[in-house]
Amino acid sequence: MFSEIKLFQVKPDKIAEFEALIAAIREDQRQQPGCTMLRYQKRFYVLDDLQPRELTRIVKCVKYYSYWEFDCRESYGTAIKWFFDNHSKAIFRLLIMPFDISLGENI
Repeated sequence: MFSEIKLFQVKPDKIAEFEALIAAIREDQRQQPGCTMLRYQKRFYVLDDLQPRELTRIVKCVKYYSYWEFDCRESYGTAIKWFFDNHSKAIFRLLIMPFDISLGENI
């Protein structure tokens, strides 16, 4: 299995647009050949005294994470090319900086 984690740092005034865009492309992402899992997470909490504490204000951006898992590296390569060709420009407009990608074999 091969997986990717993306960190999106969304501009505070673009949150609704980002969430709508992700909702629109999520099913197409899941349908990519070899995809076994896709999840998105919006960061709502921080760890404070070993307890989750809800965030109360936006300082610079709102962080979102995606976890995309594939059966093999080759399937991922095809899917990420599709993602960049079709959605990267629209997503980059909503971010304070390009998203960060971490890749690796599952352990």
